[in-house]
Amino acid sequence: MLLDINEIVIDSIKINFNKDALWMLNIALAIIMFGVSLDIKINDFKELFKKPKIILIGLLSQFILLPFFTYLAICIIKPYPSFALAMMLIAACPGGNTSNFFSKMANGNTALSVSLTSCATLICLIMTPFNLHFWGSLYEPTNVILKNISLNPFELFKIVLLILVAPLITGMIVNNFYPKLAKKANSFLRPFSIIFFICLIIIALYNNADIFKNYVHLVLFLVVFHNIYAFIIGYITAKSLKLNKKDSKTISIETGIQNGGLGLILVFNFFEELGGMALLTAFWGVWGMFAGIILATFWGQKRINKNNFITYIKTRLNF
Repeated sequence: MLLDINEIVIDSIKINFNKDALWMLNIALAIIMFGVSLDIKINDFKELFKKPKIILIGLLSQFILLPFFTYLAICIIKPYPSFALAMMLIAACPGGNTSNFFSKMANGNTALSVSLTSCATLICLIMTPFNLHFWGSLYEPTNVILKNISLNPFELFKIVLLILVAPLITGMIVNNFYPKLAKKANSFLRPFSIIFFICLIIIALYNNADIFKNYVHLVLFLVVFHNIYAFIIGYITAKSLKLNKKDSKTISIETGIQNGGLGLILVFNFFEELGGMALLTAFWGVWGMFAGIILATFWGQKRINKNNFITYIKTRLNF
């Protein structure tokens, strides 16, 4: 009975995030995706098909192994059902758009990171709803939630299409036909979009300070564990399939930096009554930025001049 009472309390949590803020988050993710795609040409996909192994390893790590091992972890840990479904949602999302920035910072393979982001964005149209429904249905507590909530696959498809896929394709077209314009636009859009996204996170944290203060301890372990777990899955997968360290770091970052922003949008569109899902997903978005900076700085520290760290960050952001 205590578990049921706690679940009621947790799922009654209301994150202060209104429709205007949600639209701002939608716009921020679309701008970031558009900026990423300005580095991609249509011909780049032809090159990928010549050496598909590395891309397939990255997609295997993100869309097959991470959801599978997330499911196994949930079966062992047995978190609250809404927390468990949030973990499955995060694992079902594609890599976060900021992963390209972190790959640069970590001295990883930036070209691979951008390619994986673009491929994952296209594939997530199918794989995100599939993974969420498939793994969520296998675990009985989350299966109950999915049965009681109307999860419209077409609406989910439409949201992903408008926020991620449409900006990706538009940016690729601009870069393909107007490369000079794309280069100029990207030099402004990349730093602007990341700063804009970080500002949204800071505002959201400020508006929800009391909620995070009172409840963050409930999801702290789950988010940190799941995030580190994802980084390890990506790195071990790449190394076990004989990729070099640079590519392994990139795939680790692509697997560990999940698109928490997209996850939050999906929560507010389909799971608005589940405060536990919103709490965990929102904290994942905050923690992901923090963890990405720490890991990327650690991996890239040999090239960082501690006395000139600000200049280094500006260079990475293409100011």
